[in-house]
Amino acid sequence: MPSQPLPGAALLAPSPAGTKYDLMHYIKGAAAGGICCSITHGALCPVDVVKTRVQLDPVKYNSGLVGGMRQVVAEEGAMALTTGLGATAFGYFVQGWFKFGGVELLKIKAVEALGEEKAWNNKVPIYLGAAAAAEFIADIFLCPLEAVRIRSVSDPDFCDGLADGFGKMLKADGIGGFYAGFLPILAKQVPYTMAKFAVQGSAADAIYSSMGKSPAELSSGTNVGVSLTSGVIAGVAAAIISHPADTLLSKINKAGAGGDGPMMSRLLNIAKEVGFVNLCTVGLLPRCVMIGTLTAGQFGIFDTVMNALGASKFHFHDPNEKH
Repeated sequence: MPSQPLPGAALLAPSPAGTKYDLMHYIKGAAAGGICCSITHGALCPVDVVKTRVQLDPVKYNSGLVGGMRQVVAEEGAMALTTGLGATAFGYFVQGWFKFGGVELLKIKAVEALGEEKAWNNKVPIYLGAAAAAEFIADIFLCPLEAVRIRSVSDPDFCDGLADGFGKMLKADGIGGFYAGFLPILAKQVPYTMAKFAVQGSAADAIYSSMGKSPAELSSGTNVGVSLTSGVIAGVAAAIISHPADTLLSKINKAGAGGDGPMMSRLLNIAKEVGFVNLCTVGLLPRCVMIGTLTAGQFGIFDTVMNALGASKFHFHDPNEKH
């Protein structure tokens, strides 16, 4: 009797020669994206808790990132820093699946449609378009989980976990309550992701160019190092661009924020109340630390997981350049 394949064997198998960018390659890219986003966002949950508290109540939490952590621990215990961990880990696995998997798919399809040379000459617009499209789809799934996370961080007594939080929000606010922050999350995540992938891709290409090597000519460890370095640059740039919308998102999910009118009027009320300068600067330093670290970690883990699954991330190639 022939032996049965182990569960997950197809995922762990190297992509067949001649079909490098087959369906299994895209599934591997999506899985690697889900894993890298879940790990990095979950690991940085304590930083995110403090950042969200600073954005929601800057008067009370006014002593910076480390001071904010000490304040939360002193008042609520160390476990308070893990508030919303379940929603964060699961939500960002789903988001990473669609975001990284979508960008990988759309980059490759763009090259197939345009050809290598035209795609190389238009790689930044391709990065921007692929990232925007993938992020929009990902945010449809992320928004409800992010709403539960922010509500639980702003009110630690709100729920006892992800499932409990979903039930309570559904009962109190209906389906619309999960998407009250959909426009802010798009305003935050779409520019952030566009900047993240475009800056990281451009920075990585510049590093490879300075080395006079292509990714295929370097070891997997060197490629991960390039991903980490370019990821830090991309993360800081993306954090600054997306910070005003991130502050609005934190506040719109706080019960009663912005009044009781339509969502756009609530957002405008919050923006007027907070002020433009505060929207851009309050909580920015911890966000830069968080996103810079997170983005570097994401690209590093993504490459590592892809290698472990017998695949490698697609890189644009200049057909006129000889190594």
